[in-house]
Amino acid sequence: MSQKRAGLGHKIRAGIYYLGFYPLTIVHASLSLLLSPLMNFQQRFRFVTLINYFYIFWLKLCCGVGVKVSGRENLPKEGAYVVVANHQSEWETLFLQTLVRPQCTVLKKELLKIPFFGWALGLLNPIAIDRSQRRGALKQLLTEGKSRLQDEIPVIIFPQGTRVPVGKMGKFNKGGAMLALSAGVPVVPMIHDAGLYWPGKSFAKFPGTVQLHVGEPIPVEGRSVDEIHADMVDWLETHMKQLEIA
Repeated sequence: MSQKRAGLGHKIRAGIYYLGFYPLTIVHASLSLLLSPLMNFQQRFRFVTLINYFYIFWLKLCCGVGVKVSGRENLPKEGAYVVVANHQSEWETLFLQTLVRPQCTVLKKELLKIPFFGWALGLLNPIAIDRSQRRGALKQLLTEGKSRLQDEIPVIIFPQGTRVPVGKMGKFNKGGAMLALSAGVPVVPMIHDAGLYWPGKSFAKFPGTVQLHVGEPIPVEGRSVDEIHADMVDWLETHMKQLEIA
């Protein structure tokens, strides 16, 4: 997959996007921190993530980046589940919170230190992992993840562990399959090509429509971690190849 080159127009449009992104983030995060003690988790999630709808709208308006979701009907209507998705772009951090509501995201704890954005993110009770402590991180994922799932809050996991550039597959860890089996909930796989339009750690954005596919839930009853993980990886790899992003 050839890399897109950012022209001056792409950078200017991205600059306009961030001129709206940062000031509103500061204001909304400040309000969220102020009001959060008055809300339960459900109310807090709805309020804190209201700004995500603006982010997606503003991205389309400024940079021409839209989104098309297929398979939305595969999201379970009730009960908790584990979402596993590929990790390419900052985009998924914003959009997935509008698709799966409420949710608990597994993320690296450094993100919570980002002024305003990270502070507000911390209000959503994420599972903040220290990636330098691999054994402790897995135990934390299983303990905290099972607790969220028992409260019927879906858990979002990026099994590649870190953002993988377009054209690379990366390695998928088994944490999602282990958590789903432990809690007795299905795995819902998702794949997207946002890295084509908002590359990881890139300032510039490129116009186009992000394709996001939601797969059918993968059952866990009577199965092993390896069997669940194999089905998950097969679906993710197959659809990544179909989108020509790996």
